[in-house]
Amino acid sequence: MILSLRQAIVQRVEGKSNDELKEIIDDSIDGQEQALPGLGVLFEVIWKNIDSEKQSELVTALHDHLT
Repeated sequence: MILSLRQAIVQRVEGKSNDELKEIIDDSIDGQEQALPGLGVLFEVIWKNIDSEKQSELVTALHDHLT
């Protein structure tokens, strides 16, 4: 069976506790560039599972920190 990068990342974090997920994210932030695709996949999961109001909040937070 051949997994896509996206599927492999999702499988790696499935079943993790909230604390374990936070640790994975914290360890990836400002870490090696190899972690960036994983963070992108996790962000995609978040983005697809939040309402438009929360999406707007995230976009505003990103915009505020980039300007």
